[in-house]
Formats: sequence, C-alpha cells, structure tokens
Amino acid sequence: MGENKQRVIAFYLPQFHPIPENDAWWGKGFTEWTNVGKAKPLFKGHYQPHVPADLGYYDLRMTEVREAQAEMARYAGVEGFCYYQYWFAGKQLLERPFNEVLTSGKPDLPFCLCWANETWSGIWHGSPNKILIEQTYPGIEDYTKHFYANLDAFRDDRYIKVDNKPIFCIYSPFKIPDINAFLGCWKELALKNGIKGIHFIGLAFKENEAKQLLKLGFDAVNISWQKTVMIEDYTAKFVWNKFSEILFKGKLKFSIWDYKMCAQKFTSKLDGELNFYPTILSGWDNSPRSGRRGLIFKNYTPENFDIHVKKVLNKTILKPYETNIIFLKSWNEWAEGNYVEPDLKYGWDFLNVLKNNFIEKNVH
Repeated sequence: MGENKQRVIAFYLPQFHPIPENDAWWGKGFTEWTNVGKAKPLFKGHYQPHVPADLGYYDLRMTEVREAQAEMARYAGVEGFCYYQYWFAGKQLLERPFNEVLTSGKPDLPFCLCWANETWSGIWHGSPNKILIEQTYPGIEDYTKHFYANLDAFRDDRYIKVDNKPIFCIYSPFKIPDINAFLGCWKELALKNGIKGIHFIGLAFKENEAKQLLKLGFDAVNISWQKTVMIEDYTAKFVWNKFSEILFKGKLKFSIWDYKMCAQKFTSKLDGELNFYPTILSGWDNSPRSGRRGLIFKNYTPENFDIHVKKVLNKTILKPYETNIIFLKSWNEWAEGNYVEPDLKYGWDFLNVLKNNFIEKNVH
C-alpha cells in the first residue's frame, strides 16, 4: 500500500476518566461525558446530543478502549496521537491514560505530547472567575523537573520524531514568560541525556503569531485558522452576514458559524511552507460545556469535512515527508463537538473521509 505522504497526528483529550480534582470541582464521577450526555439542542436543526457509537461512553482507564482507538486511527491513516499533558509546576492531572500507554507498551501506536499550559477555570461553565488550578512558570528548576518527567516517553520507540528529535507541542507558547529559557533548558537536557534535541512546535492562530514563534526559536508552528475566522467574522459585518448568525435566547446570545463556508478560510499559503504544520478541524460545538454561551459550527457533515481535508492536502502535497505534518484537531473532544470517533448519527463516515484521503489516494 505504501506510506502516507502526509503525517497526520491527532490531538487526544484524556479527560474520560474520573479524578479526585474533578470530583471536588464538579461532582463525584465527573468526566467529559457528563457534559456530553446532558447536552440539548438550542435551535431547530441543532445536532445535540452527540451519542458515541462503537466505543460507547468509554473510560480511558480500560486498555481495550485505548486499543480500539488505535485500531480506528490506523484504519483512518492517522500516524499517532498527540496527548494533551497538564503540568502545573510539578503536579500533573489526567496523566493516567498516557502513563499506562507508556508503561504497558500498548497500544503500539506512535504518540507525542502537547503541554496544554492553560489555567483551569470555570469559564465554560459560566464561572469565568472561578480558578480551579492556576498555570504558573516557576523557572529552570521546574522546567528541568518537567523534562525528566517526560524523558522515558522521549526515549520510547513509539515517540513521533522529526529529524530524530522528539516532537513537543506547546499550546499557549506566548504565556510562558521566559520561553527562551524553557526552550534552551530542554535542548540542553536532551543532549545531556543522549537525545539529538527536541522538535518544538508552538500553536498559533494568526499569521503574525506564527512567524513570531519561529523567531523565538520554535522549530515549527501548528497553525489553526479557526479563531482567526471567528474573530474576522465577529468584527466584519459583511463577513458576518455570509458566514454566521446570532440567535438570542432571552438575554443570552450565541453564535453559529457555517462550517462549509468557514472551511474555505481554514487554509493559507503558509500551510505549504516547511515550518508550518496546518490543522484539519473536525467540527466545533462547545454548547455541551457552555450552553447558550457556546460557539457552534453547523453543517459539519462528512461531505463538507471531505472538502476541507482535500484543501489542506492540496496545500501540503509538495512538502518532503519528514516535515509534512498535519494536525487533526481533534480525535475525541466530544464536549466541543470536535471529534472523528464514531457517533450514532454518522458512524464511521468521518474516519472514512480520512482513510479515503490519506491512505487510498495519498501514497508514495
């Protein structure tokens, strides 16, 4: 069959098992499924709730679930998962699924990590001033501790690399006050521990942000145009009328974007450049978390997803394999309507779109 020309890496959310902190904040047994299950449609034709099909309301503590997800990923041409990591000055949250993948050696699917360096608050639950756990940056001692917490992962044969350097993504790179110190510390520690280096990828949502990250010392940028489109949509009335609408429910308003229309702007000429890794957006509807404060894409269908995937593929078709990376956002963010796993409405249709584009049509 051959090797995929593009390397598709899917962001992976580990919040599908209970932890003591979530029990304390949101109630005993809380997981991402708590919000998914109670979602309701907010307007005529609004697809909610989303009900998982083949895997059900799974628990990521189960090896069988993680193996099944890996099988689906291989089927769809996804090279591996990029697990979100939550590191708060030495304290980790939701680390169990990845740690079990690492220590058990199963599933045999490539992986990498993304430090989701955000303060946890109650913003999506209507309590923006409620700080659950704050993201801080104590300095070199903590950066060193963080590196060594990941060293076994970096040395694992499954870890995804570029130029034999483990990939490490940072979700909010501009929030790290001494980012140069962080990058320099990890590069030095990598060499000290027999690793060629770290391939740092910063996440960005605007062109100027992306170019600034490269100047700061990042090796590459994962750029997602979703927020840019939304911001332009919100401020430009001529775009607003074309792409989106506002609905009022009492004093609350929520905004709806047309996925098919917006996806025309989810690509850029930058996507074809070597140090820019584009994003495939697998839908968006975070109303299960935030209700009428939600941001919602309507018309997210397999057909429209296929159009979007093909546009991204065409932008990157000439890149060399090693750095021809595309991030799928996301594999399983169910409470944000941002997933490709099978649900009762579409089944395997979104996985089949990926398979048709990245396996059957896209081989050496």
